[in-house]
Amino acid sequence: MKTFIKTMFATALLSSAVAQASPFSFLSAPSTPEVAPEFTGIEKWLNSEPLSMQKLRGKVVLVDFWTYTCINCVRTLPYVKSWYDKYKDQGLVVVGVHTPEYPFERSTEKVTTALKRFDIRYPVAQDNNYATWNAYNNRYWPAMYLVDKQGRIVYTHFGEGNYAETEAKIRALLTQPESMSESQLKPQSKPQPQSQLKPQTK
Repeated sequence: MKTFIKTMFATALLSSAVAQASPFSFLSAPSTPEVAPEFTGIEKWLNSEPLSMQKLRGKVVLVDFWTYTCINCVRTLPYVKSWYDKYKDQGLVVVGVHTPEYPFERSTEKVTTALKRFDIRYPVAQDNNYATWNAYNNRYWPAMYLVDKQGRIVYTHFGEGNYAETEAKIRALLTQPESMSESQLKPQSKPQPQSQLKPQTK
């Protein structure tokens, strides 16, 4: 009996370890695009004056939730920076929403140092109190939300991977007119497994 209990306990521990070591990633989009929440509760804007979704109407906006110690986030940065460089003059606005996982990541000085280290030049909003995170009902690092010119979330990707598909969506949104009917919107396909991401641990 004792051997059986030990075996069950070891199996439970192993299952827990595997679950923590193998986070998932997927694509998602509402069947009917929803209006993107405003940036709210931002403690500090870096690389930019304060921005608002209302003022960004007519632009394609990539909202990227990240934190500088998250390895999955760091791996996505070369792609996000590349899209910013390639499409900023065509109407793409990238906003990095820095939502800290750990208390020390709340430091503006440390975030600023990270921006210099990673050569991030697009706007970054310090979401230290999780206000914008909660407004988006977000749960993961990294998480990307693409907002069309009408201010609606039309594409979401959690975790690493799907870079070609994300860029293709950016390009498609940039070619759309500023005013579109609901029937012209084309939400992405249903969620599917991808690479890795870091779930919220707060």
